Amino acid sequence: MFTIFAVLVRILSNSLSNVYQKQLTIDGFGSSFINFIMYSGLTVMLLPVIIRLNFIDIAIECWIYAILGGLFGALGNSFLVKALKNGELSVLGPINAYKSVVAMLTGIFLLKEIPSLYGISAVGLIIAGSYFIFDTQDEGFSIRLLKRTDIRCRIFALIFTAIEAVLIKKVIQYSDILTSLVMWCFWGMVFTGIMVFKKKNFSSLSKKLVWLKLLLITLLMGTMQYSTNYVFSHIQVSYGLALFQLSALLSVLFGWKFFNETQIIKKLIGTVVMVLGAVILILT
Repeated sequence: MFTIFAVLVRILSNSLSNVYQKQLTIDGFGSSFINFIMYSGLTVMLLPVIIRLNFIDIAIECWIYAILGGLFGALGNSFLVKALKNGELSVLGPINAYKSVVAMLTGIFLLKEIPSLYGISAVGLIIAGSYFIFDTQDEGFSIRLLKRTDIRCRIFALIFTAIEAVLIKKVIQYSDILTSLVMWCFWGMVFTGIMVFKKKNFSSLSKKLVWLKLLLITLLMGTMQYSTNYVFSHIQVSYGLALFQLSALLSVLFGWKFFNETQIIKKLIGTVVMVLGAVILILT
């Protein structure tokens, strides 16, 4: 029951954070800057936890996986926010279904997690549902979609974050959920900080509404990552990522509600197919 609750919390917090991230990019804020504020804010909030942690006893392998996870996470979140700036939330959300495939392949080699036939079939069904989503675009379900900046950025984002997910579970295996969260925040802050200062990506923060949205993004992303870590500690990464695709429903509805995106019925049909695949995963 706690795992199911964690999945639902993760889905809601992730979908809402995407809405605020997209709103800030529309206002002209860079993706690296938004993520740097988010990672930094969470690191500061976790200072009481950081002070109590005994980092000396943490295995060197854990540090390696944490640093690599921070790098891939920073890159993945940066591409995600760029994709949200240029594309429709109701399209980009369901594309994330492909992350479970990347995670499944990566998990086979790094975590020795061998999916069952039911698991493979369910993930395949989730991916098949994306056909209806892509069919709402001018390019249709074709290779021409890859020419679009938002689609390319979203694909890069899901690849990097899928690998990050596997690395996060390795960190959890060597430590615990809370330590993994601390390392995720800190190394994410380091690598996005490098991106921000390299690009000199500074924005005006004079509006109180901007600060409110940044705070909400920080709290939502922290909630999302902690619930994600909890789920990964109880089930296989590829299955967890597949269950997270339930957020596609919220992405479609939020895209319609907040950004006036169209062809919602057809997009919802595609997401229902994807949800069916997730239900099969739950029952296996």
